[in-house]
Amino acid sequence: MLTSYTRLPPRQASICLQTNQLAGNSVEAARRLVALSFRNRGLDTPELDARLLIAYALRLDHTALAGQATRSLMPEEAARITGLANRRLRREPIARILGTKEFWGLPFKINAQTFVPRPETEAVVEAALQALGQRRHCSQGLRIADLGTGPGTLVLSLLSELREAWGVGTDISPAALDCARCNAAAQGVRAAFVACEYGAALEGPIDLVVSNPPYIPRSEIAMLEPEVSAFEPRIALDGGLDGLDGYRAIATEARRLLSPGGILVVELGARQASAVRALVSAAGLASDGPRPDLSGTPRALVARRLA
Repeated sequence: MLTSYTRLPPRQASICLQTNQLAGNSVEAARRLVALSFRNRGLDTPELDARLLIAYALRLDHTALAGQATRSLMPEEAARITGLANRRLRREPIARILGTKEFWGLPFKINAQTFVPRPETEAVVEAALQALGQRRHCSQGLRIADLGTGPGTLVLSLLSELREAWGVGTDISPAALDCARCNAAAQGVRAAFVACEYGAALEGPIDLVVSNPPYIPRSEIAMLEPEVSAFEPRIALDGGLDGLDGYRAIATEARRLLSPGGILVVELGARQASAVRALVSAAGLASDGPRPDLSGTPRALVARRLA
């Protein structure tokens, strides 16, 4: 879910763009002005953010945007760009403004009730495929469950690799499940989606259970960067007093749902590997050492039901 906890910077003065600053400028000049405003606001990727938002506002792909660099903006175009840029200046994430985020090479639509997929969560998909071993090459009859699926991130990514498998995603949010169904249809993937808390409405045997549960300790949510604390659904962040409530529920459900030899893969929060290993061990599952993400942070824990 999140690589680390980031404390908020000191409050900055409100910064916003006005439509008349952009109207009449060339597309390229407007891009530079938007990027400068983002840089002054301290955003991490001002050039990329500006290019993405202007392309979205003008309904252009990257090539077409470059091809129209010298033409002047119409007033209505400048207004659209200004509106989007000011949302970003208020720290709304790019993915929320665009309504989509790429994960595992796939486009995922998101809505207000879904957590934005993060690149580090790809470690869960990688670990799951590796743990399956030879079964990933012959996935017929393989049963996969994604507990707390959000926009369908994990189950749809896995089914894109395991085309003969069967998958189900659960979530307590009907709006999140609607989003996941739309993503499944758009990606041409067959999956079922069920409204329930974790695996409460599911029955086994299931061969692979995956989850990216909420794992931020409740008292630390306010200290996260604004893109997370102000715009992500709280239910996707709040892991209870110690951040481990989701893992407790998942460990219990996994023991009930998994077939003998079945695999559980969960995303880990910062400094949670030991505590989560203890929980899955207490539930009767044998776990391996945590798998790192691309930054080297322990990110995915793999456990198995032995009997």
